[in-house]
Amino acid sequence: MTTPSITTPFPPPPGARAYHLRTERGEFAVVDAPVPAGVEPRGVALLLPGFTGSKEDFHRLHEPLAARGYRAIAVDGRGQNESDGPAEDESPYAQEELARDVLAQAAALDTPLHLVGHSLGGQIARAAVLLDHSPFVSFTLVSSGPAEISDSQKERVKLLHDALAVMTMPEVWGAILAMGPPEEVGGPARGFGKLDQLRLRWLNHKPAQLLVTGRQLCTAPNRVAELAAVPLPFHVVSGSVDDTWPVSLLDEMAADLRAHRTIVPDAEHSPNLDQPLPTAHALADFWDHHPR
Repeated sequence: MTTPSITTPFPPPPGARAYHLRTERGEFAVVDAPVPAGVEPRGVALLLPGFTGSKEDFHRLHEPLAARGYRAIAVDGRGQNESDGPAEDESPYAQEELARDVLAQAAALDTPLHLVGHSLGGQIARAAVLLDHSPFVSFTLVSSGPAEISDSQKERVKLLHDALAVMTMPEVWGAILAMGPPEEVGGPARGFGKLDQLRLRWLNHKPAQLLVTGRQLCTAPNRVAELAAVPLPFHVVSGSVDDTWPVSLLDEMAADLRAHRTIVPDAEHSPNLDQPLPTAHALADFWDHHPR
């Protein structure tokens, strides 16, 4: 039975469908882009967004991935944008709980998956793979480092946490925009869509999700050695510049994982937004070498 599409203020790209994926751990909002008629299906990918991000951050990847034969399903995690979650209870956002959400999504999709995690999504995906790698064909970390984020980014997260302690979500959004143009401020003010859509996405996020996952980014342990022991092919993708995890650190992580390494020119922390076509081709090229 086909899951009904949902009406959303975040329209999916051409050929894709937005719906709520039903799992044993609740429903999660997804954008699902199938392979078009006439293209040989080659695999399926599950895409996890980063901190303050959402499934829409992968919008520009869907069409080129589908053209290469890859169905891609981008998902809002618990408490992100259009996926529900508690506003104040922090316990459901513990990293292991979010990792179990990913495994539930994989079980609901019921097909071997290429797993992709951007930034925070990469660390959540890593936790899922360490719990159970069996649903996955490969694992790609996009701009997602081995441990805690850089000191400069920790300061940004701390500012956000301090603001959330004394301000409402709309007030915090106003403060974010007061810091400068969205393309310079980054974070919640940057993504796919117009400014009113980015504002709505921010307001949809649950404060508890932001607080807990922000702390996770600031204190993440290095689990590269554990991950290297998992029998999956790995891929590390980044832009040529990254202020969240230095590119040299991502190079080192890739070497420790014996991972395929892609640096996307003229891209920064979000190559999926900055340079979607070369990013999509890098993903598909890697997957072509690791069929399900």
